[in-house]
Amino acid sequence: MLQVHEIRENKDAYIIALKKRGIDAQPMLEEAISLDEQRRATQAKLDDTLAESNTLSKEIGNLFKSGKAQEANTLKAKTGELKEASKELSSQLDTISETLQKLLWTIPNIPNELVPAGMTEDDNEETFREGDIPVLAEGSLPHWELAKKYDIIDFELGVKITGAGFPVYKGKGARLQRALISYFLDKNTAAGYTEYQVPLLVNEASGFGTGQLPDKEGQMYHVGVDDLYLIPTAEVPVTNMFRDNLVQESDLPILCTSFTPCFRREAGSYGAHVRGLNRLHQFDKVEIVRVEHPDNSAQALDGMVDHVTEILRELQLPFRILRLCAGDLGFVASLTYDFEVFSTAQDRWLEISSVSSFEAYQANRLKLRFKDSDGKNKLAHTLNGSSLALPRVLAGILENYQTPDGIKIPDVLVPYCGFDMID
Repeated sequence: MLQVHEIRENKDAYIIALKKRGIDAQPMLEEAISLDEQRRATQAKLDDTLAESNTLSKEIGNLFKSGKAQEANTLKAKTGELKEASKELSSQLDTISETLQKLLWTIPNIPNELVPAGMTEDDNEETFREGDIPVLAEGSLPHWELAKKYDIIDFELGVKITGAGFPVYKGKGARLQRALISYFLDKNTAAGYTEYQVPLLVNEASGFGTGQLPDKEGQMYHVGVDDLYLIPTAEVPVTNMFRDNLVQESDLPILCTSFTPCFRREAGSYGAHVRGLNRLHQFDKVEIVRVEHPDNSAQALDGMVDHVTEILRELQLPFRILRLCAGDLGFVASLTYDFEVFSTAQDRWLEISSVSSFEAYQANRLKLRFKDSDGKNKLAHTLNGSSLALPRVLAGILENYQTPDGIKIPDVLVPYCGFDMID
């Protein structure tokens, strides 16, 4: 969430920056400034009214002690008027503050200066590519056919139990999933991330804290009776562990990793591009989250990109890194790098990770601050990334590692799987 004082100081620059997202932000920013002026003026009136009421209350007490009851009762009538006025001003202040808060929630983050212009995924900027695309034997299959051939993922059984987008992993398919989760967590903890096991349901405050609400409310599963939401990513519960926190500068950086199932409605998703594991309503993902000092967050983002790169190198999958354009940038993100694995059988790139910096935007929503060496409270920076999302990584392994004799397991995963071939 943008800070009002920064909107006031940087209004023209913010208008230009948000135009990169295709947003005419001028009316919203000017309304935010106007509401903040109303809020401050109303707060000043309320403070003056309460101060006058307190002064009169002390005077009334002194008058009663002096035997001047008539004068005291006259002032009591005045304090009654002031109390009614303060109630009205307090109500006005609540209304203005709530309106301002709701408006600020609808304004997206300012794109980092490195974010390229553009409105669609075609405008994303490729920054890195590595790995040879394998040449598959004649008759090679996409992963959903391989899953059926080797009986490792049952999509139809998932439809029977729940519906489309909820696959059932079986035998070596389930073991390969478990192997990937353990491998990812081991890589993350070896890099200094502390592992957490977190709730899969969050309250509304958590959704607003990380920016899923109100922006992505329609994409989240809502448990209406309890007013809770199934998490779309571990980022939500992990980052909210630090909501309303004041940490010491010496505590930074804070590095967290967590494995969770993730739940996304993916409303409106259909067609061949969502077939098999390409897009699911429930999937497993290992996440990394960082709370950083603002001076170090750019370097931290580069380090997260390098970390995911190392994992994909060890898996020996052909991949590329994209710097997302402003139009493809997430609502809360300031700068995002997407990782994509090439699916040889589908002849297309599959997104398997997003690594993002939110700068102070998310921390402001969370009220996540740190006390610097001068004793001042400042907003921290938050970052997160998939390390990694399993479905498309698994799809890439099944398709790129298929042979006429079966599916070879990447060498780095063999110790975790306990087998080197699915046949």
